[in-house]
Amino acid sequence: MAIGRRGRPGPRRLTVTGRRRISSGGPWEATASYSRAIVVGDDCWVAGTTDAGPDGRSLHPDDMAGQARAVFDIIERALVEAGFAFAEIVRLRMLVTDMTRKDELMAVQAERFRDIRPAATLAEVSALIDPSLLVEIEVDARRG
Repeated sequence: MAIGRRGRPGPRRLTVTGRRRISSGGPWEATASYSRAIVVGDDCWVAGTTDAGPDGRSLHPDDMAGQARAVFDIIERALVEAGFAFAEIVRLRMLVTDMTRKDELMAVQAERFRDIRPAATLAEVSALIDPSLLVEIEVDARRG
């Protein structure tokens, strides 16, 4: 416990010891102060990922499958940089702006996760950070 002014217990200070940050150079990482992925020990958490280009707009407008493929490629690059394999994904969270197009996303999910079969969630949201973005995906991975 930290000791504050006047000898009283103060707020606990958070430490980043043992934490490794991975950046993909995405358009909002620096301005929103987040990392593409964080590694602590045998765990890796990959932040919500879209296929946004440098201007923040989708590189595959109105193409749910194209966006999903690009997102999984970005996630895989972050995992590899962090020392993980795509096959070590244990949790998958997918947010879409139009649930009626879920089959387009799920076809790509089936391609990439056929043998991995992580715990997964699919939910519809009213909007993502840019209207051209149709899907945002985050994953958790664990070595071993």
